[in-house]
Amino acid sequence: MSNDAVHPTSRSTGAPRSPSGVPEVLFVCVHNAGRSQMAAALLDHHARGAVHVRSAGSTPASEINPAVREVMGELGLDLSGEFPKPLTSDVVEAADVVITMGCGDACPVFPGKRYLDWELTDPAGRGPDEVRAIRDDIDQRVRALLAELVPAAR
Repeated sequence: MSNDAVHPTSRSTGAPRSPSGVPEVLFVCVHNAGRSQMAAALLDHHARGAVHVRSAGSTPASEINPAVREVMGELGLDLSGEFPKPLTSDVVEAADVVITMGCGDACPVFPGKRYLDWELTDPAGRGPDEVRAIRDDIDQRVRALLAELVPAAR
C-alpha cells in the first residue's frame, strides 16, 4: 500500500520541530523485532547524535530476532540492550518523521508529520544471508533519509 493511501493529508517538510532542533524519527513495524530495530540502530549510528531515533511495534514481539542481532553485530552494532517496544500515540506525536514498515493503518496519524512507508521484506523466519540483504537495503534508505534531514551529514 502506498504511503499516500494510508496517510493522504500527512505532509511536511521534514524539518525538526522539537525544542532541541534535532529531528525526531520513529521507525514502526509490526513486531519491532527486525526491520524497525535495524533501521533505528543504523540511523542512530550514522547520525552520531544529529537525529533522535526511536522504534516501536504495533504488536511487539517478546525479543529481537536472533538473525537481526547477528547481522547487526557484524557491523559492530550491538542490539543486546534493545527490546521490542509498543507503539503509542505519544511516540508518534513526538516524531517529526514516522517511517512505517508493514504496519499500515496501525500507526496513528497526526497533522504536520512526515509519513513514509518503506516496503521491506520481513526478516522473521529468515536466515542471516537473507536478513543481511534486508539490512543492507535499510542501510541505503537510512543514509538517504539522513542526507535529507541533516544535509551536512552527506
